[in-house]
Amino acid sequence: MAFKPLHDRVLVRRVESEEKTAGGLIIPDSAKEKPSEGEVVSCGDGARKDNGELIEMAVKAGDRILFGKWSGTEVTVDGEELLIMKESDILGLMA
Repeated sequence: MAFKPLHDRVLVRRVESEEKTAGGLIIPDSAKEKPSEGEVVSCGDGARKDNGELIEMAVKAGDRILFGKWSGTEVTVDGEELLIMKESDILGLMA
């Protein structure tokens, strides 16, 4: 099933974080936080101004992004857990 978000929303797949710290310690699953980094799966067309003019999205499918810890709504699409969030919840793009 293809899913396309509406307006200024984006569909994001979380990117798993490293299982070791910089010092080489292995982090158990119970101590891991949900990653705040992800990959944009798909985007809406963008928001609209009051006069109806379209404001283009700053992100596109395939971009790697950072987002806030509590951003988005968790959804399951085709058995895969994804996030839907507004473009304004995205903190920045990863180079």
